[in-house]
Amino acid sequence: MRIGVYPGTFDPVTLGHADIIRRGAKLVDRLIIGVTTNPSKNPMFTPDERMDMVNREVANLALDNVEVVGFNALLMTFAERQGASVILRGLRAVADFEYEYQMAGMNQQLNPRIETVFLMADVGLQPIASKLVKEIALFGGDITRFVSPAVRADVVERVEQIGRMGD
Repeated sequence: MRIGVYPGTFDPVTLGHADIIRRGAKLVDRLIIGVTTNPSKNPMFTPDERMDMVNREVANLALDNVEVVGFNALLMTFAERQGASVILRGLRAVADFEYEYQMAGMNQQLNPRIETVFLMADVGLQPIASKLVKEIALFGGDITRFVSPAVRADVVERVEQIGRMGD
């Protein structure tokens, strides 16, 4: 059985993430969405909230071979624990590639039995990034084209709790 891991912070999960999940699920027998923390990012949502969001979005995709698992460890350690042979990563732009290429090289040094597979984002979804979605929302912009209606509601509610910027 080929097991893949698609890791990310998913803060929030976007239509771009959903596209990679949908397409990635076709490449493996079992796809594990690894929701993690990243000390260099300033999350809008807690790990549990992000897990709930991703679980809800995966349920809407109706994929029976996808599971959502939280983790707070080195990616390769997590992938090994899951029995994965593939790390799935989405690419939007050249800047993504440079970072992901370096990470893939480091991961290969840690475990050469696990391959990294890159999927190019759908052309219509390439500009979407969670960081930009949060920024647009914080300044009162419309994020409807970038996230599902349920995630939009979550983001709008959080922005109401923490306050908009620029007011």
